[in-house]
Amino acid sequence: MKNWKLIVIATILIIIVASILFINKKKMSAANVGGIKDVYYVKVEKAAMKSLNQSFSLVGTITANNDVNIISETAGKVTAVFAKVGDYKQAGSVLFQVDDELKKAALMSAEANYEKAKKDYERFQQLYREKSASDSQLDQAKLAYSMAEAQYIVAKRQYNDTQIKTPISGYVTARYVDVGSMVQGAPQATVVANIVDISKLKVKLNVAEKDVFALKVNDPVSVTVDVYPGKVFKGKIESISYKADEVHTYPVEVSLFNEAKNPLKAGMFARVEFNISQERKSIVIPREALIGSVKQAQVFVVENGIAKIKNIVVGREFGTSVEVLQGLTEGEEIVVNGQNNIVENTPVTIIK
Repeated sequence: MKNWKLIVIATILIIIVASILFINKKKMSAANVGGIKDVYYVKVEKAAMKSLNQSFSLVGTITANNDVNIISETAGKVTAVFAKVGDYKQAGSVLFQVDDELKKAALMSAEANYEKAKKDYERFQQLYREKSASDSQLDQAKLAYSMAEAQYIVAKRQYNDTQIKTPISGYVTARYVDVGSMVQGAPQATVVANIVDISKLKVKLNVAEKDVFALKVNDPVSVTVDVYPGKVFKGKIESISYKADEVHTYPVEVSLFNEAKNPLKAGMFARVEFNISQERKSIVIPREALIGSVKQAQVFVVENGIAKIKNIVVGREFGTSVEVLQGLTEGEEIVVNGQNNIVENTPVTIIK
């Protein structure tokens, strides 16, 4: 009897505790529904219309106006060297002498045959005018003269080729043979030296397709290099390719004259400033406002306290800002901080 009473009392207590917990849970749920909610704070900036000049800069590599590998056009042993790395040579200067003894002898023989054939032809011409020589004799004399002349020209060229000369004026940047080296002519000609002409220089660049159409050949540009801080070199656009490369940029060459006071060298990096005078107005927003990639750019816009995603098309970058070509209107509030914590249609509170 006593155990039965204990069981009844315990059951009643359990029912009372369960009822209290259920009532408290309903009260907490009601409190949450009534007022407690998450708050997302964001910082915004207004999309502003600004005047933009279309000037932009790119980094390229300085190259020589002319860069030539000097090759041997004859075979033989090098008997003399007249150039070392760093020397300046005028066009036509002899850089190397190849053994010319046999070539000189062949030239002397060809020259003697040529002179004899020339005199024979002149004599037969006189005899023909005097009716003392036939047509066939005159033709044979003329043929012998032409063949001797051709052999003389070949022998003279082969002899001259024993002097390896530079076709351009410039500095010797490399020398690959020395006295005693054997060189070969065509078809596997030996490269004996390299000459560069840096009196005029080129800067090679790759310009994006959205910028290249604003450029024209002969447009002036400004060129700067790190080795001469504050020094600005004047140049001009030399050429613009009509064909893009694999990444849809267009090769552009800028030319400038080298200066004796501030000399530049091939292989240096240079920054080219393209000064396009045309100005235009466009919406500009901070670069940090973008979500997603530049090619598929999006931003959050706050409308009546709600964050909305907008797809935009961006143009050129200006430092920490980007130009917006499509998708925004002036004055819209763009989320620039806190966008990583929100999604579409999230209620937000703007930090002033």
